[in-house]
Amino acid sequence: MSFNIGLSGLYAANKQLDVTGNNIANVATAGFKSSRAEFEDVYSATRLGSGSKVIGNGVRLANVSQQFTQGDINNTGNVLDMGINGSGFFTMSNNGSVSYTRAGTFKVDNAGYITNTDYTSRLQGYGVDANGKIINGVLTDLKIDTSNLAPKSTSLVTSSINLNSTAPVINDAVAAGKFDPSKLETYTKNFSTPIYDSQGNSHVMDQYMVKTGQNTWKVYTLVDGRNPDATGSNPLTTPPTASTLTFDSSGNLTQVSTPNPADPTNPIISSDLKLTNWKPGNVVNGNFVPNGAAANTAGVTISMAKTTQYNADTARSIPTQDGYATGQITNLTIDGTGTLFANFSNNQSKAIGQVALASFTNEQGLQAIGGTSWKETFASGIPGYDAPETGTLGSVVSNSLEESNVNLTNELVDLIKGQSNYQANAKTISTQSTIMQTIIQMT
Repeated sequence: MSFNIGLSGLYAANKQLDVTGNNIANVATAGFKSSRAEFEDVYSATRLGSGSKVIGNGVRLANVSQQFTQGDINNTGNVLDMGINGSGFFTMSNNGSVSYTRAGTFKVDNAGYITNTDYTSRLQGYGVDANGKIINGVLTDLKIDTSNLAPKSTSLVTSSINLNSTAPVINDAVAAGKFDPSKLETYTKNFSTPIYDSQGNSHVMDQYMVKTGQNTWKVYTLVDGRNPDATGSNPLTTPPTASTLTFDSSGNLTQVSTPNPADPTNPIISSDLKLTNWKPGNVVNGNFVPNGAAANTAGVTISMAKTTQYNADTARSIPTQDGYATGQITNLTIDGTGTLFANFSNNQSKAIGQVALASFTNEQGLQAIGGTSWKETFASGIPGYDAPETGTLGSVVSNSLEESNVNLTNELVDLIKGQSNYQANAKTISTQSTIMQTIIQMT
């Protein structure tokens, strides 16, 4: 029996205890992946082979492999904490030196970049263009843009409207040209909608619905209480142009007819209303005063396609319009695809970037470099980058972290086994020593 065999066993048992101890030490480390000591036996051999009756020379450490199994995802409440549910790694860059991690404990530095805990490496992902569209394929440092969201002028208003088919006709008032928004008897119903100009100023658009026949209605449109096409005084001296809605016997809208100032004999036939000459401003002492802003260059389209005339209350669904005022950032949200959304005080949201995940052909080939990070090696293969939830890549869980995948119960059992192995190999050496002493005493 050789002392070397026992020594190799002691060395192997010591390494096993080191690996187990490291796993236990990192049981609370976010994104940590447990390791496993892998051993192989040792045989001496000649150029002709090892033969069939060769006794082994002990054991040696073959590899310390990390186990990339999924850790539990636990909520933390911090928006920039991100856990990966599934495969993939976050990509970090430190002045071009790239590393990979599963620890999503991210911070924001003084320049707005998303970094790791010690602010040395920046999280990589995809940027956005001026329209908030993700630019895939080009990795960049992800940055939180805290600038205000510029206002957008309204170009489209949509809603669903039902006009009561049993409502009384207001022919007399209309025929005599007596429509007056201040007199309830001159119209059947009115609806109000906020719209916005190019500077983000809010204006009130009122639509007055007047039943003029069994299947016809007129619509008068005012903005801020005046004719939107007028640049002079109030709507009583410059009355708004009325469009005519025509319905069939089933109560479905057939057309919207609007007088054509350029050719009074040929009205404009459409399924929508449109404000083409609206100039934002106010009426002060009977005179129009512009506010310096402008309407949408394409005009404001008021969709009437979902208007019906049924025997039900005259009512409208909640309208939607695509304009908004200036917005200040209020918070940040991150969805499962890793897209970062800035949310603004004007109830708008805008994509400001997307986290990219890296995948490898052989994760076991990655080189651990500390800080719960790995480096690419020849054995791991080159990384492939894509958005979360693409292909086999996992999803990003915001406000959460992936915990260590260390199974503490198993590690404690391995600790006992490693201790027993160490004691057994020490006994081997002790026994060999006793035998040697016996041989010496025989001489």
